[in-house]
Amino acid sequence: MCSRFAFFRWDSAFAALPGFPAEQAPHWSLAPGARVLLVRSAEGARRVDDVRWGLTPAWLNDLSRTPAQARAETLSEQAMFREPFRLRRGLLPANGFYEWRGQQRKRPYWMTGVDSVLYFAALWEAYPAGDRVYLSTAVVTTQVASQRRPLILDEQAQAVWLDPQSTPERLESLLRAPVVGLRERPLATLVNDPSLDAPECLTPA
Repeated sequence: MCSRFAFFRWDSAFAALPGFPAEQAPHWSLAPGARVLLVRSAEGARRVDDVRWGLTPAWLNDLSRTPAQARAETLSEQAMFREPFRLRRGLLPANGFYEWRGQQRKRPYWMTGVDSVLYFAALWEAYPAGDRVYLSTAVVTTQVASQRRPLILDEQAQAVWLDPQSTPERLESLLRAPVVGLRERPLATLVNDPSLDAPECLTPA
């Protein structure tokens, strides 16, 4: 399950996207419920929004039940995700994510790709509250061995995922695409502390 990721480094081109928060701070540990950056398509161009990680549709009454993940295998079937999958798709930028493995005592690993920034497939929703509208998101996950990892999209796949004209068949093909190869590095247990959001999260084992 993708329960923690980091986004602490971005380039000037990303920071120049409409909506990028001028006060954006680096984060080494983002967990469900946190504010994260979402890339989506608006009027044919990419923009960035500051959103809550935990999908919150307008009809949801129990705000403690906001899913942070959505399984790629059942997006088109589940009521929570079916419409966002069809109409409201986005990307979560990350420098990498954390994975815990082991039987008795789980060890944390730092997972990264070839590129300095990874883009996770995501869904988003708008939740009206009074005179404001809040945006929220869930990361799409896929099964990899005994783990569930974010669905990582390359540049071409990102364009298809964000395109409102993409057919269901093209979208489904992205969900079934081969898993992207990742680099991994074992970490010290400092990152196990969910309150730590600092470079020390990446302390090697």
